[in-house]
Amino acid sequence: MVTYESEIKKINSNAENIFNKFVDLQNFNKLINNKLSEDQIKDIEFSEDSCSFSIEGFGRIGFRIIEKEPFKTIKFELRELPVQANAWIQLVEKAENDTRMKLTFKAEIPAMLKIMVDKKLKEGVNLAAEAIANAFNNSNL
Repeated sequence: MVTYESEIKKINSNAENIFNKFVDLQNFNKLINNKLSEDQIKDIEFSEDSCSFSIEGFGRIGFRIIEKEPFKTIKFELRELPVQANAWIQLVEKAENDTRMKLTFKAEIPAMLKIMVDKKLKEGVNLAAEAIANAFNNSNL
């Protein structure tokens, strides 16, 4: 099992607000439609606790919420991948409207595949965390 952790990001909101946005994945529909072109992501499907989409050059990916600890942690199971993987978001409220967030990705990646995807996964986890923080800080969520 390989683990990738993002840098800690600051979000200018309280942990309860952030958590409540994350536990209903339909909130991300607007963000994805506003930020990504149809060339990048297609066939988006949302429900309250799951989401799936196709990424050009990668294929279909989906995830669903499998565990929640109010205002602290949300754990996702990634689906439609050739490997078993989970991701989770950790929230720590430092002060009112000052919450720190970290994104963690853990996957069963064979050694040969890890050599090919390691750098991209490290970058991807940080890019995803940055996009989430920016979405909250720019009031897109």
